[in-house]
Amino acid sequence: MRAHKAIYGIYIFLTFAGVMSIALLAFQKNSYAECSASDPYNAACAPPAMICRNCIRNAEDRVLPRQWDRTPPLIEQFSEREFDLHQTWMRAVFWEDFVQPAMQVMADHLTAVAMQQTLMIGTLFDAKHQMESQRIIQTISARAHKDYHTSAGMCQFGTSVRSLASSERKGELNAHIMSQRSIDRQLGNANTSAAFGRDADFENRYNQFARTFCDPSDNNSALRALCEYDGGVGAQDNERKNKDIDFSRTVDFPWTLDVDFSDEEITDDEEEVLALGNNLYSEIVFKRITDARRFNSEYEATAGTSDFFGLRASYLDARALVAKRSVAENSYNSITAMKSAGTAGSREFLENILLELGVSDGTDGGQNELLQLLGMDDDDQEIGPSYHAQMEVLTKKIYQNPDFYTNLYDKPVNIDRKKVAMQAIGLMQKFDLFKSHLRHEANISVLLELAINDLQDKTEEELQNQ
Repeated sequence: MRAHKAIYGIYIFLTFAGVMSIALLAFQKNSYAECSASDPYNAACAPPAMICRNCIRNAEDRVLPRQWDRTPPLIEQFSEREFDLHQTWMRAVFWEDFVQPAMQVMADHLTAVAMQQTLMIGTLFDAKHQMESQRIIQTISARAHKDYHTSAGMCQFGTSVRSLASSERKGELNAHIMSQRSIDRQLGNANTSAAFGRDADFENRYNQFARTFCDPSDNNSALRALCEYDGGVGAQDNERKNKDIDFSRTVDFPWTLDVDFSDEEITDDEEEVLALGNNLYSEIVFKRITDARRFNSEYEATAGTSDFFGLRASYLDARALVAKRSVAENSYNSITAMKSAGTAGSREFLENILLELGVSDGTDGGQNELLQLLGMDDDDQEIGPSYHAQMEVLTKKIYQNPDFYTNLYDKPVNIDRKKVAMQAIGLMQKFDLFKSHLRHEANISVLLELAINDLQDKTEEELQNQ
């Protein structure tokens, strides 16, 4: 900045000096132009040396006063007159005719140059702001394109979670129906295998076992005689043998079971699940009261006696035992319901994920593993994947694909979206664990009640004896 000021000062000084030189030359030229050859002694026309000689000659020719007292006033008058003439010349000629116009022209020129420089600086500022605005707009546009462009990896969560809620609700309905069916069987309600009592229940279950689940090779092939029935020996389908007692093959291993108790069709999976439940819980049902009138007659005959109250107490004990069994059986029903067939909204997307993991779809001539994992009916047709199958893919299988981790080299916003989706799936999984803990606590409570039951009876008996 100081260097610019110094250069600008030198520029002004040289300009002013040039203007002064031009003015003096012009003044001298004009003065000489007014001279004539016939007036060589004119002081305005003669050169400086001639002027000095003329002054001496004039001084000699003139009659100067001989008295010194008159000389100072003359010199003073002459000096004042000359200074007045010089002042008039400086103001009227030198300044007004030469310096002032030249400086006005210089000021106009400097003003024009300054305005031109200001225009260039303003243009530079306009271009700077324009480029910065374009850069900001392009940055915002690129950020918006990056933030709102979802990746294929994010879409996997959205498509795989389709129909998850409806499949869960459908499973809860199946669990409720299984629980209600078990209670009806134990209480001998109509249209159940145990409606007519314990013997009828054994007969129905045995016929089902011989035709559907019996393996003649069991017990060193000595079970063949027990498996005989009209028309054959043992189960005709080898895959269904012993599935009424094999929890692993019947419930634990399959991802999806063809179980839907909301319709009237009985499938193989439904028959196997109910048969396994019969063997696990209430394998021996209670004896039935054959005639309610007999119960009423016994009430009239034993009213007020201990036998009558013992009969009613026994029936209440039976109902208490059914309640305890229902608590234990609820876990089995819940696990089965989670693997029951759901809705088919997300099946094709789950198939694509499993195909990328190498699961066979049978196109290479091998076994169709997709049907076994995601569910198929008795005619080997696709059904809706279960809640368990969908959660298996969302919480485990999707992370076994290496592409999931390579797709993390993605936009930061998409990574945040995936984190939120994973947190949501984690919350669903934790809620499933919470419900499992509640069922576990209920079972522990029932076991504790059974453990102290004998002690409670003993304590009550001691109190009555006192």
